[in-house]
Amino acid sequence: MKFLRNLLATLVGLFIFSVIVIIFIGAFVSLATSEEVVTVKENSVLHIKLNKPIGERAFKDPFNELFTGYSSNVGLIELIESIRDAKENEKIKGIYLESGIPMGGFASIGAIHKALEDFKTSGKFITSYAEIYTEGGYYLASTADDIYLNPRGYFELNGISANVTFLKGMLDKLEIEPEIFRVGDFKSAVEPFLRKDMSDENRQQLESLLNSIYGNYLEKVAASRSIPVERLTTISDSMLVRTPEHALESELITGLKYFDEVLDDIKTKLELGEDDKINFIGFEKYHKSISKKNTSKNRVAVIIGSGEITGGNGDNSSIGSTAFAKEIRKARKNDKIKAVVIRVNSPGGSALASDVIWREVMLTREVKPVIASMSDYAASGGYYIAMGCDTIVAEPSTITGSIGIFMTMFNLEKFLDNKLGITTDVVNTGEYSDIYTFTRSLTEGERQILQSNINEGYEDFVTKAANNRNMTVEDLKKIASGRVWSGQQAQENGLVDMLGGLDDAIEVAVNAAGIADDYKVRYYPRQKSFFEQVKEEFSSDLESRLLKGKTGDLYPLIKKIKSLENLKGLQARMMYEITLE
Repeated sequence: MKFLRNLLATLVGLFIFSVIVIIFIGAFVSLATSEEVVTVKENSVLHIKLNKPIGERAFKDPFNELFTGYSSNVGLIELIESIRDAKENEKIKGIYLESGIPMGGFASIGAIHKALEDFKTSGKFITSYAEIYTEGGYYLASTADDIYLNPRGYFELNGISANVTFLKGMLDKLEIEPEIFRVGDFKSAVEPFLRKDMSDENRQQLESLLNSIYGNYLEKVAASRSIPVERLTTISDSMLVRTPEHALESELITGLKYFDEVLDDIKTKLELGEDDKINFIGFEKYHKSISKKNTSKNRVAVIIGSGEITGGNGDNSSIGSTAFAKEIRKARKNDKIKAVVIRVNSPGGSALASDVIWREVMLTREVKPVIASMSDYAASGGYYIAMGCDTIVAEPSTITGSIGIFMTMFNLEKFLDNKLGITTDVVNTGEYSDIYTFTRSLTEGERQILQSNINEGYEDFVTKAANNRNMTVEDLKKIASGRVWSGQQAQENGLVDMLGGLDDAIEVAVNAAGIADDYKVRYYPRQKSFFEQVKEEFSSDLESRLLKGKTGDLYPLIKKIKSLENLKGLQARMMYEITLE
């Protein structure tokens, strides 16, 4: 009897557990697949809070999306679409902007700045508030009618800098010998392996790049605030604004207020009473209210590539040549798609993968217009996949160029023997059978072969670039050699055709296709379903999160070291990201 009673209790327990699991899964699926219906109230204020990394499109982390309703980053496309729609929506009376420390490149921030300036032409207000304003945050705040800073806050206007991390000292300590093959005076991508500081050529190009980007920044801010550029330059160069009071005295901000006082100011603008509630609506939620109805049969395909360029299918943080080429090929064969815009945000990567994508661009431009739109980065391999387009559109602060390739190998012989006690031996059928070894130094003959491959790869890159840009190879080489340029400099040098954002590229595309009066835009690749994202979370993303959790503040450096695994074959990339601070 006792056995039967225990068995029955176990079965009942399993049944109850199964019912609970089924109910939970049902609720989980329901939440994951349901579309929130958003209604915008009268007398509302669009709330833009830039407290997450800025990406090309909103990436919806499945668990974050499920429990919070929000994405894991700020989608640049969704944000600008929201600002544009709010401009025409009579229920939206203004924008409340919290831009303090935006996590994005100057090109992305510049695109948002342009959208906010356009919003102001509607006559609606923009109010900005922050406890801390960095250069990027103030770039956006400069568009506001009223700029408020916390009385005990911080205001930064002291110029920008680029920091480069060098690995040579670490390699020396580990007794790892880098074998580097490159072409060009400015191919500084390999400098972290060879030096402990910048070369004169690298310092020269970075100084030129930063001055171009910051000069554009000062011009835009000066225009927005009606302050002479010379005055802003003096304030920045000497860091004259060091306290909130200095910012107010310099007329860079409107006032010093606490959060509650800013809300009172917005209530006054909305003609609300002291006890009335402000109808704030976040831009992510607002974006769900935008009508997507468009019956046009003419489509413009915007194919978005973000991250380093690799072979295969890639992931959320990379451009896989197989998957990306497939998207271009599908757009070429789809008769409903009349024009293609390639949106590039990449510091480059595999030269082979870049060439695979370039080929699909070239085939597509034979049958329909293909326009390139450059975001924060379109350098090296990023430029490679853009250069075949009919027209190249770049933001003034885009980091582009870097036309060059390199190859890296590492001799681990001493590291393995002296540090780990590991030795190897080999039997070959030919003199060069193990040319790609990492357990000994290369012979002079092997170095000559590999350098010859690099030289041929570089000649192929510059020849294709010259042909695509209608330049001679000699003229192209004068601005190549791996040198990076701002979008503005690239236009002056003939590497891009015009300055502008994604909207401008789309406008060029529809005009070229003759569909300017009747078209709709579709973004590719399609965003993954909830369950596809869950699957991905439990693979590569989970590994990254665990690594980040274990290493903490050292994660960025560990990530750079781990990325060395991708340096196989010829590389058309910037080895390091230029972080502007």
